[in-house]
Amino acid sequence: MSVRPLEILFLEPFYGGSHREFADGLLAHSRHRIELVTLPARWWKWRMRGAALHFCREIPAPERYDLLLTSDLMSLSDLKALWGPRCPPAIVYFHENQLTYPVAPGERMDYQFGFTDITTGLAADHLLFNSESHLTAFFDQLPRFLAKLPEYRPTWVAGAVRPKCAVRHPGCRLPVVDEPLAEKKGASPLVVWNHRWEHDKNPEAFFKALGQIQKQKIPFRLAVLGERFNNAPAAFEQAEKRFREEIVQWGFAADRAAYLAWLKAGTVVVSTARQENFGIAVVEAMAAGCLPLLPRRLSYPELLPEALHPDCLYSNTADLVNRLSGVLSRPERFTPQRDRLRRHVQRFAWPNCIEAFDDCFEEIAGAHRA
Repeated sequence: MSVRPLEILFLEPFYGGSHREFADGLLAHSRHRIELVTLPARWWKWRMRGAALHFCREIPAPERYDLLLTSDLMSLSDLKALWGPRCPPAIVYFHENQLTYPVAPGERMDYQFGFTDITTGLAADHLLFNSESHLTAFFDQLPRFLAKLPEYRPTWVAGAVRPKCAVRHPGCRLPVVDEPLAEKKGASPLVVWNHRWEHDKNPEAFFKALGQIQKQKIPFRLAVLGERFNNAPAAFEQAEKRFREEIVQWGFAADRAAYLAWLKAGTVVVSTARQENFGIAVVEAMAAGCLPLLPRRLSYPELLPEALHPDCLYSNTADLVNRLSGVLSRPERFTPQRDRLRRHVQRFAWPNCIEAFDDCFEEIAGAHRA
C-alpha cells in the first residue's frame, strides 16, 4: 500500500449508465483521492471527438495529479497532445469499443471512431477492459479493421497495445446476502428485462420469445425496466400493447430502492443482447434472486459458475422459449440455482474488487515515478 493516497484525476466524458455506476462506485470505495470531472451522457460521437478540447481547458494544472483515469469515449491522444508533458500517466477503462459495437439500424460504420479507440490505446500507459470477452473481441477485430486501409496498414498496432492491457470487472452496488432465498408465492412469476432501451440489446428477440410464452398460456407478469433514450426501438411501443395484461412495471423505476424492489420480486431476468461487454444489470438481478437466461456468448459465460451454464445459457430463440417456459411453469425447481447465484456474484461487489483497482493505480503511478 502507498505511503500516501494517490491524487487521481478521473475524466468521464459520458457520465451516465454503466459509466456513471463505475465512476461513482470507484470514488466511494477507493483508498485514493479521486477528483471526478464529467460531461453529460448524450451525443457520444461528439464526446469522442470533442471532449478532449473541453477537458484540456477545464483542468488548469493536470501535472499536479499522480494519475489520469478516463473512459473510452474520449480521444486520449488528442488530450495528451494538447497537454504535452503536463499530462500524468494515463489509464483508460474500456466499457465498450467502436471496432465491435453494432451499428444502429439505418446507419453505416464511421471508421473515425474505431481509429480514435486505436490512437487512445496507443497513447495510454495502461488499458483496462471490463471483461475477458471484451478484450478478446477487440483484438480479434483489430486486424480486420486495419485491413480496411487500402495501403500502408499499421500491422504493428496490436503488438504495441496488447502488452498494456488487463481485465478488471467493474464493481457493482449489490445487497449483502444474509438469508436463504425465500420462495415467492401467490402471484404469477415475474419476468424482468432491465436493460437500456436500445437496438444493441435486441428487444425484438425478447418480445418475440415472450409472445411464444403468451401463446402457450403460461401465466407470467412483466417488468420492463432500464433507461430509455430519445429513439427507443419500435418494439417497445408494440410490446406495451401486446402485453398490457401482464405488465406490472413499464419504464425506468422511480429511484434505486424501487428498482431493487422489482429485481427482488423477479423470478427470471432475460437478456437477448447482441452487444454486452460486462452486464451490470444482469449481475444486479442475480444478486436480488433472479435466475438469468442469457445468450451463450458475449460476456455472459464468465459471469456464471461453469456448473450453472446448462441452466442459464441458451443457444437460440427456440432454446430461450423452451427454457423460459420451464422456469415459469415450475419456478420452485430453480430456487437452489438462484440462491447459489446470489452468493456467486458477490465477487463483483465493490468491497470485493476495489483492491485490485487500487493496486493497479499504485503500480502504474509508481512505475512512472521510478
